[in-house]
Amino acid sequence: MSYTPMSDLGQQGLFDITRTLLQQPDLASLCEALSQLVKRSALADNAAIVLWQAQTQRASYYASREKDTPINYEDETVLAHGPVRSILSRPDTLHCSYEEFCETWPQLAAGGLYPKFGHYCLMPLAAEGHIFGGCEFIRYEDRPWSEKEFNRLQTFTQIISVVTEQIQSRVVNNVDYELLCRERDNFRILVAITNAVLSRLDMDELVSEVAKEIHYYFDIDDISIVLRSHRKNKLNIYSTHYLDKQHPAHEQSEVDEAGTLTERVFKSKEMLLINLHERDNLAPYERMLFDTWGNQIQTLCLLPLMSGDTMLGVLKLAQCEEKVFTTTNLNLLRQIAERVAIAVDNALAYQEIHRLKERLVDENLALTEQLNNVDSEFGEIIGRSEAMYSVLKQVEMVAQSDSTVLILGETGTGKELIARAIHNLSGRNNRRMVKMNCAAMPAGLLESDLFGHERGAFTGASAQRIGRFELADKSSLFLDEVGDMPLELQPKLLRVLQEQEFERLGSNKIIQTDVRLIAATNRDLKKMVADREFRSDLYYRLNVFPIHLPPLRERPEDIPLLAKAFTFKIARRLGRNIDSIPAETLRALSNMEWPGNVRELENVIERAVLLTRGNVLQLSLPDIALPEPKTPPTATVVAQEGEDEYQLIVRVLKETNGVVAGPKGAAQRLGLKRTTLLSRMKRLGIDKSALV
Repeated sequence: MSYTPMSDLGQQGLFDITRTLLQQPDLASLCEALSQLVKRSALADNAAIVLWQAQTQRASYYASREKDTPINYEDETVLAHGPVRSILSRPDTLHCSYEEFCETWPQLAAGGLYPKFGHYCLMPLAAEGHIFGGCEFIRYEDRPWSEKEFNRLQTFTQIISVVTEQIQSRVVNNVDYELLCRERDNFRILVAITNAVLSRLDMDELVSEVAKEIHYYFDIDDISIVLRSHRKNKLNIYSTHYLDKQHPAHEQSEVDEAGTLTERVFKSKEMLLINLHERDNLAPYERMLFDTWGNQIQTLCLLPLMSGDTMLGVLKLAQCEEKVFTTTNLNLLRQIAERVAIAVDNALAYQEIHRLKERLVDENLALTEQLNNVDSEFGEIIGRSEAMYSVLKQVEMVAQSDSTVLILGETGTGKELIARAIHNLSGRNNRRMVKMNCAAMPAGLLESDLFGHERGAFTGASAQRIGRFELADKSSLFLDEVGDMPLELQPKLLRVLQEQEFERLGSNKIIQTDVRLIAATNRDLKKMVADREFRSDLYYRLNVFPIHLPPLRERPEDIPLLAKAFTFKIARRLGRNIDSIPAETLRALSNMEWPGNVRELENVIERAVLLTRGNVLQLSLPDIALPEPKTPPTATVVAQEGEDEYQLIVRVLKETNGVVAGPKGAAQRLGLKRTTLLSRMKRLGIDKSALV
């Protein structure tokens, strides 16, 4: 039958009982407190808790007997087939006499767990509709419970359900917390040692660093790295001894491999852990441990250093205290040995590279001219023209700030390279720059890509997705072709720029982000604003620091450098040996208009490399669409009386605020090509920045 709990205990009484039970540290203490409670209430002479383990189909029993001695039976098969199984299928209060108990569960009754009693009651423990055990109440006298007493017991059981769940969660959390703390500490050690050793390319420095870190974290006093010598059947030993903690001794020697413990590890490729004794039959160099440490050395651990299936060497650790090599420490030392193996492999490769340096010294000489004219800070950006120099100076000026940058330029001028240079020179370069192309994407898909979405936000959203703004937190986000962003999405981008916050699609949770925005477009945003195709407020937010990339036709002096760089890069990628470009070809390339800019030039060079037979680039000049000669622009200003060329150029530059190119630039007003004006300014020593 089912009983409904009553509130005859009063709210304060229930509160006090609940508080007392919640203060119990474990289930044994809870059973003891519960037994005392039901005794004082004259409801039962004893109480116990039976927990069901669904995965193992076993039960655990917690009780308190005479003199409050705790009883704990774990995983009892007989107990699992007792009363607790009955309430799993029929979640109701179970009540019986001792005779009925013995008749129903004779094996359990004969086990000694239950002394003879008068009446037995088992009430289900449940949480969120799920039964996870039962609470037992026993009366030794032959006096059944009344309806009112059943109600009170059921009230206690409901409290016990909550408290039991809390205690179990607490125990699990404590175990998980201790495990996480241990894993965190081990991870920190692993990261610290990895960072310390992977940058060491000199073998002596590497061994010294490995020894220092292992001694610091594990207090191991004798550390060696053993490698095979280039001489057959010989070993190179790099050792560090911490006889004096402040001044460790470093040694390097070559010994015979035969008969050594190291030889055993080389053959087995498995860790070797042994206790040492002076009488052991050890190789001469291993017996030196006793010369160094006397009889203190007890344990020797040899860990293989593997690179794939190749055995590089052995990490040998000797320690006076055996307790250092616990299971936990050995697992961590194995992981450390894997990192040390990578560092050793790098150091050996570095030695090999150093040995072959003379054979490699002539490689890539064809790129010397180009490399000499490229600032190392700007990576792949190639150019020595004044136009590119001006762009790179702007990059240097804005990179260290967090200001929004708008890169303007025709298709193929290298806007992404400039964005990458800004990011690499910024304080955010420790994180990867996130890129996003806004062109030709539906508004919904673009919004999802930028801001992310929750599961079920729209049809097909089967999982949560993190957007580019979240990925770019503490980094830079490069929005290419921002002029193609749908008008309805622009307010949301504006909000991120203003407030540094947004919501994912399908969520109202505000996400804070710290993103430096770099945008690029080949479109005229001013005209788009005038045509109501682009929001003016977003334009002004983006146009904080505009950088105009000149088209390739306005920097023809860079074309030979670019052509050479692309030729040698593509030739190397395709396995071709091309080491020169005819001067006639370079002149022809320099005279082209290049409407596709640098990207078009690279494609032309790649086609030429594919068609070239031999080591000289073969470019079919008739295939190059040379531009028709352009009529020079008509001059709109003339020299005043007594004004020479220098004074004329200075005057016009002042009138145009230093702008050289464009329809309102000085070159147009003087009737000159931009490159011609720049050449004359250089010849006459005119610095436009000093005139503005």
